[in-house]
Amino acid sequence: MIIRKSLYFDKFSCIAAACSDSCCKEWQVELDDITAQNYLNLKGDLGERLRKVMYQDDGTWVFNNINDRCPMWRNDGLCRIQAELGEASLCNTCRQFPRLTHDYGDFKEYTLELSCPEAARLILESGFAPMQEEVNFETSKADYDTIDMQILLRTREKMLHILSDKTRPVGEVLALALLYGCQAQSELDGGKEQDFDMQSALNIAHKQAKGGNVQDIINFFKGLEILTPQWKERLKNPKNSLWQVKHLNLARYFVERYWLQAISDFDLYARVKFMIISCLLVKFLGGDIIETAQLYSKEIENNADNLEAIFTAAYNNPAFTDDKLLGLLIA
Repeated sequence: MIIRKSLYFDKFSCIAAACSDSCCKEWQVELDDITAQNYLNLKGDLGERLRKVMYQDDGTWVFNNINDRCPMWRNDGLCRIQAELGEASLCNTCRQFPRLTHDYGDFKEYTLELSCPEAARLILESGFAPMQEEVNFETSKADYDTIDMQILLRTREKMLHILSDKTRPVGEVLALALLYGCQAQSELDGGKEQDFDMQSALNIAHKQAKGGNVQDIINFFKGLEILTPQWKERLKNPKNSLWQVKHLNLARYFVERYWLQAISDFDLYARVKFMIISCLLVKFLGGDIIETAQLYSKEIENNADNLEAIFTAAYNNPAFTDDKLLGLLIA
């Protein structure tokens, strides 16, 4: 089996109490069955404490947060379970975060999740490089059409190549990415493989571009479920910033994480538009791009309803038409 890893995957290490945020607050921690049973049977003071803060929600064991934070989170920012029992005693969620595994049957890909501040720093500060590959002896069978996956792998490689272009303004590169996403969708739908002439595509982008409305995009996000007061404040008081290379790294992260997931529904273009909309919003909100992107991910990527709402709006919300997105990108 082939294992692919993002450039920054093996560089991650939790910075614990030095973290500007925490994965132990605002979110509800779900416990896998094996860990939950271990906690229920644990002896001593820690076992008694765990049983007092555990309850079942629709058959899944979870922690009852206290003041919007995990009850096992100590004042020094560390986890009581890990401190007393070791990392191996953490539930799967806590042990793995922010590491992501995408299992496609005959190959796996490992990336990091942007909603962790330290992972966000690595993602946005890393240079462009192909995913690292290694082979192990594990074997498994793919449960998808291999031809379709090969199209997605080929077009993803092309998209990542487009995003590595440092000779053009960042907005123009993202405009090209949007247009190439449309072509890639056509190829996934059965169309012929085509060359992508970036200069010709850029000419088309300038012809199609219309004035988009920044506030319309922000208003859409105001209507989604909001987790933290910080995000509500950022949407209320945006501070538009300049494009940076980090925005291209952000786009690359989205491509590596979501592109191949189109094998499940063949809706690649919604994911491409999600990528573009996300980059635009992070730019519009301003501030430190790493902090803004991390907060965006925490609010959006970790909420399935919010994510689905953006995929749907990519097609039917007037603020997200291709011409308006192009207008905002190359204005």
